[in-house]
Amino acid sequence: MTAPGTVAKPAGEAVLRLAGITKRFGEIVANDDISLTLGRGEVLALLGENGAGKSTLVSILFGHYVADEGTITAFGEPLPPGDPGAAIAAGIGMVHQHFTLADNLSVFDNVVLGTEPLWALRADRARARAKLVATAERFGLAVNPAARVASLSVGERQRVEILKALYRDARILILDEPTSVLTPQEAAALFATLGRLVGDGLSIIFISHKLAEVMRVADRIAVLRAGKLVATLDSRHAEASKLAELMVGRAVRKPVARDHRRGETVCSISGVSVPSGRQSGLDGVSLSLRAGEILGIAGVSGNGQDALADVLCGLLEPVSGTVKLAGRVMPAVPRAWIDATVARIPADRHGVGVVGDFSVWENAIAERYRRPFASAGILRRSAARRYAKALSDRFDVRGGGLDTPARALSGGNVQKLILGRALTGGFAQGDDFAPVLIVANQPTWGLDVGAVAYVHQRLLDASARGAAVLLVSDDLDEIVALCDRIAVMHAGRLTPARPASEWTRADLGLAMTGSVPATRAA
Repeated sequence: MTAPGTVAKPAGEAVLRLAGITKRFGEIVANDDISLTLGRGEVLALLGENGAGKSTLVSILFGHYVADEGTITAFGEPLPPGDPGAAIAAGIGMVHQHFTLADNLSVFDNVVLGTEPLWALRADRARARAKLVATAERFGLAVNPAARVASLSVGERQRVEILKALYRDARILILDEPTSVLTPQEAAALFATLGRLVGDGLSIIFISHKLAEVMRVADRIAVLRAGKLVATLDSRHAEASKLAELMVGRAVRKPVARDHRRGETVCSISGVSVPSGRQSGLDGVSLSLRAGEILGIAGVSGNGQDALADVLCGLLEPVSGTVKLAGRVMPAVPRAWIDATVARIPADRHGVGVVGDFSVWENAIAERYRRPFASAGILRRSAARRYAKALSDRFDVRGGGLDTPARALSGGNVQKLILGRALTGGFAQGDDFAPVLIVANQPTWGLDVGAVAYVHQRLLDASARGAAVLLVSDDLDEIVALCDRIAVMHAGRLTPARPASEWTRADLGLAMTGSVPATRAA
């Protein structure tokens, strides 16, 4: 393996050079004198924990930010700073983690949007369509140009995003967490596409938290930590454990599950339906969770998982069916679920997990401020702050003091704050609090490998103490690694839960697309 601080050479002639890139936000140095080179026909992976500077670096490259110091050259020409149009004209394309497509427009209109005048002649549109079809065929990105984007699967939408870049003659492609919402089959198809692109001479910057796929796809791997480039290395000699250590600056311990007994049913839902609204609904969903088990809900994002999690926190009322906790029918009243010791780890940690303008200590008690932090309607501030300090120490919440606004914390530290609040219930000094049910919705989304290992260990420990854990995740590696049983959600419907050992990744991928036969899902 290449030693930290050394630079492995690119495979082909250099098409992109970043020299001495530095970017500051006040006193924070997001990028610190970073120099990188990308070769023709090369895949360069960019790794780093949350806050390492990856997003800032590619935002500078694509013109969204302006570097305080340093230069960028693309194909031997200086790249004007702070100008996305200049980046596109230079042959740089970017596929964002969250797609930027207009659902109400066709594939064709999404791809050519911004490249043709609104009053373009029919002949011009015909030439544009022919170019789109030729590009799709050349790289194996099969899509129907006339299809409305709203009707496409997640994998098909990603193809459209890649086609948008290729249509604009991109020769360097930046992919930000490209497999985060894909099924295994869709991820395999993406890797095949990347092979065609590289074979045609395109160069790719690949950003991902998944070490296995980085080692599979990349030629070289660049690791950032605390804004600095700490290593670039040849992927052929890379090891996952060493990459993780480079990312976080210490050895990352693999989570360990303790042997323990699974108990009786803690929570059950029967025939629950929720109409679609701002989120996908549920269609006759039934499920039971036992004490001491982790039950995983796999599926492509947007198929009803959020509705299921909200039902099990009292945030959403079913139009039919029953929801029971410890044998008692539960109302759609969040306070009732909190009082019944149900812990919630929401998917949108910034939007609904914390109040951004509230301090760390205020967010620490946000769900349980009545007990034990208030008496006769008066908040016991000193007790609340002591609790928040103990929680922060125990769950390693970094990035500021008790009075720091939650919005100033990194995503990983916000998640640690939420996790601590969920698992301590106001008793951070010890294991006095044991939630009966933990609803963990995408608990590690966007977190680095160190934070992921930390969250996983906490969930395993909670289940060993007797909590039932519902784990909703788009990450199949996470589902397979942690769960005792797995069910798959598609279009608001849920397969029966089966032991994790009875699922193959191929079966999970088919079920995620709704293609698994009923006999296989039973």
